[in-house]
Amino acid sequence: MNQPAPATVISWQTCLQSIRGKDIRILSRCISLVENEVSGHEELLQALPYNDTTPVIGITGPPGAGKSTLTDALIGKLVAQGKRTAVLCVDPSSPFHQGALLGDRIRMSEWYLHPDVFIRSLATRGSLGGLHPRILEISDLLKAGGFDYILIETVGVGQSEIEIAGLADTTLVVLVPEGGDEIQTMKSGLMEIGDIFVVNKSDRPGADLFLRNLRLMLSPAFHRPGLQPAIIATVASKRQGLDELMEKIEEHLRQHRMDSGKYRLLAERAYHLIRERRMKAISKNELLEQIGKEFTKGEFNLYRFVAGYV
Repeated sequence: MNQPAPATVISWQTCLQSIRGKDIRILSRCISLVENEVSGHEELLQALPYNDTTPVIGITGPPGAGKSTLTDALIGKLVAQGKRTAVLCVDPSSPFHQGALLGDRIRMSEWYLHPDVFIRSLATRGSLGGLHPRILEISDLLKAGGFDYILIETVGVGQSEIEIAGLADTTLVVLVPEGGDEIQTMKSGLMEIGDIFVVNKSDRPGADLFLRNLRLMLSPAFHRPGLQPAIIATVASKRQGLDELMEKIEEHLRQHRMDSGKYRLLAERAYHLIRERRMKAISKNELLEQIGKEFTKGEFNLYRFVAGYV
């Protein structure tokens, strides 16, 4: 349910004008309005112009793979090229206040005051897909802010962390040589969504064997037909392998713009938003109360119950 608009909330027209003018303070404030679903945020979102020129790069992978360090290294590469970069870091939620636990953000501390870098931490708020529930809307706000690139680092939650594929133009899956047999367990989820696989910490023992096995796993016989993902070895902490990684990212973005992938991506985003809208009317407390009433009548059937809501 939308919250009432406080008297101090600026109009969506002013928000949009300020965002286009690259006013970071207003951008941060508008993100908070959307994040908390303050009344009037929908008018702002509906006024956003369509933007398919600002690429969204998703960075995902299991815990400990070095996603934050790699994100930090990519920021450095983009800044060196004179690119304005926005970064959304999705963290686990605190069980006490539902805010983001900012443990990994210290790795990006040198960029917080940089004029060409905008970093925002978001909490998952219980979402199981490794993303914030309003991540799509927030990324579209950033696109209106004139950024050249948007990086989204997801929570390291493993196989369920696949929602990023419906948001990012290019998805990086970050792995480490110690992953070993974990590749097989992740194959049905996380391994299916990668456009580029980054084997980070590749200076560790066993990296060559891991890379060879990963190439076999991702061969056309096992992976998506017609789509052969790139595999890049990096040592993000030492800034090694980043030039080749950036080349592969740019190559994939060019291919993505030429094929029909953007329509599938828009369909995924539309599906996500429609699902969220329809589920807003459903309350777990209300379901609990109604189920209790139905049980007292006897012969409770879950499927007949659910049919009454769809």
